Amino acid sequence: MQTDALIDRLARDAGPVRPLPPAWRRCLGWLAMAVGFAAVIVLLMSPRPDLAEQLRETRFWVEQLAALATAILAAHAALALSVPGTSRRVALSPLLPAALWLGSQGVGCLSALTSRSGVSITGEPECLVFIALTGSLPAVALVAMLRRGFPVRPRLNLALAVLAAAALGNVGLRLFHPQDAALMVLIWQSGSVALLSFAGWLLGRTVLDRPVAT
Repeated sequence: MQTDALIDRLARDAGPVRPLPPAWRRCLGWLAMAVGFAAVIVLLMSPRPDLAEQLRETRFWVEQLAALATAILAAHAALALSVPGTSRRVALSPLLPAALWLGSQGVGCLSALTSRSGVSITGEPECLVFIALTGSLPAVALVAMLRRGFPVRPRLNLALAVLAAAALGNVGLRLFHPQDAALMVLIWQSGSVALLSFAGWLLGRTVLDRPVAT
């Protein structure tokens, strides 16, 4: 379509457009819904019997707060990037809490390796299912919010959205799943978050791409 024809068409047919609220405000609305849903899942699955004991552990708090911060900043970045013209640098914002999250698990792995107890690896594939379940509604809601904008980088947008939902799902998982061996958490829980985020990257164009009308 020629530029003059496009301008004429927009002037003739385009209706009033209501700007999207700021990304931080949309992120707060998403967070309230997502935390509420995760809390329901935790209650349905029953909180882990040693939760009170875990809440007295510094490393547990560091991991949970870092994972929650990763979820919030990833969701904010995804929503911000659904508005054309936003700098891609906003996508870097979840990196610091994610590094703290993984680093705390790495410290736990080193501590276990140097202890007399050593490290054992067992299968925990249900972690992927539980994280996907707890993050399912938050992911669907975030995708719907993204589609109200115009994600010009759909793969990055969806990867960030899935990272946000999966990180929040991991926070919920730690409240009802009793596995605390650092290496197991790193492999099965953080690994599940990474796998889901990569799947979001692969499916980004399919889920979020929009054809440009001509």
